[in-house]
Amino acid sequence: MRTLAVGDIHGCAKAFDKLLETIHLRPEDKLITLGDYVDKGPDSKGVLERLLYLYENHQLVPLKGNHELMMLEAYQNQNHENFWVTVGGKATLASYGDTDKKNPLANIPDAHWTFVQQHCLDWYETDNHIFVHANLDPDLPVHKQSGHDLFWQKLYPRQGHYSGKIVVCGHTSQKDGCPVNMGHQICIDTWACGKGWLTCFDVNTGEIWQINQKEEVKISHIKDFSNLSIN
Repeated sequence: MRTLAVGDIHGCAKAFDKLLETIHLRPEDKLITLGDYVDKGPDSKGVLERLLYLYENHQLVPLKGNHELMMLEAYQNQNHENFWVTVGGKATLASYGDTDKKNPLANIPDAHWTFVQQHCLDWYETDNHIFVHANLDPDLPVHKQSGHDLFWQKLYPRQGHYSGKIVVCGHTSQKDGCPVNMGHQICIDTWACGKGWLTCFDVNTGEIWQINQKEEVKISHIKDFSNLSIN
């Protein structure tokens, strides 16, 4: 069984499809997606459709990102909708169709809201790794982390988690398209919705697969990124 982590997808459904094809996802594989499935990119609807299929038919462990939180806030309180639209929500709404109607959020099917609200986790922990969207406080157990650290805190050099486990995160987009490998923490948000790559990381072997929006493929190893560079 492989344990595979995927960085921020941000509406890049075609790149995600190509990634799934490239890694040859197997029934026994555990696929951990680190959040930020929606906003910015062209097909948030398609991304959520694919994730729903994987959740129902494979071993998908989906996490929430800050963009899912903003999407849910817009759904629960329409006063938040205008803000969400300015930070990427406009692209999400467009992927579902008519944005001119009085309540374009109504275009989003209940199954998608249920997936984001009920099935996406705040964090996930294994014997050797902690998976979060954004970051965490190295001195606190994962279940005591603040929402700010889990969903909003940018990546910066800091000590490793007291548990000794490797932290795998997204959120802080690396505009050079390269994962950040600090040894104790690895960031795989490599700007898929921009001019970068969608990254998948095998946490046990270190293998890296990357796909861009042109569906070009790069394969490397986490050791190729042994540096502290944060963009």
